[in-house]
Amino acid sequence: MTRVLVADDHAGFRSGIALLLRSLPDTEVVGEAASGDEAVVRAVSTGADVVLMDLAMPGGGGLAATERLARDAPHIAVLVLTMSAEDASVTAALRAGARGYLVKGASRAEVERALRTVAEGGVVVGASVAHRVAALVGGGAAAPPELADLSVREREVLDLMARGLDNAEIARRLVLSPKTVRNVVSAIFGKLHTSDRVQVVLRAREAGLGTRPGTVPS
Repeated sequence: MTRVLVADDHAGFRSGIALLLRSLPDTEVVGEAASGDEAVVRAVSTGADVVLMDLAMPGGGGLAATERLARDAPHIAVLVLTMSAEDASVTAALRAGARGYLVKGASRAEVERALRTVAEGGVVVGASVAHRVAALVGGGAAAPPELADLSVREREVLDLMARGLDNAEIARRLVLSPKTVRNVVSAIFGKLHTSDRVQVVLRAREAGLGTRPGTVPS
């Protein structure tokens, strides 16, 4: 069961998204917040697994709240759900520690998939901004269809795999737990339909990953 706190300063929107969340399987709405400061306090007090966070809120705002949660309660995932699809907002949210970024109007299926991904330790962005983040993570290289299905975090891990880093080194580089890295690598194997790490690395390099400065030679 994923416990979700909804943080948005518009009561009508909070009610609507809470209704949508309650229709999802294995999802429980544990509370609501109308400001950034309230979101931090209630996320901790309710034992939320995920905070669905608007960025444009009073009381410090969603960005500051995201930074505080990432620093003080890293076990609580922040999934941004906001109006802005601008590059600056996406980049700022992910740098602040958000594990996901959706634009308001995202489909029920997209919200459900994003909640599941961030609750499991992954990172995901909505379709309306994914191409921008993928360009930053993957160097703008065109990816085969199966690589295009990878989340931002999965592409980031795959890029480091393609540079020759093992799971322990990837965990240190991305400041993740070894278990999270293992889970992400398993997800990559599943999406690429192979458990052969060498084959995965070769396909990643063919797609242009692992070629930035610092790449470990073959």
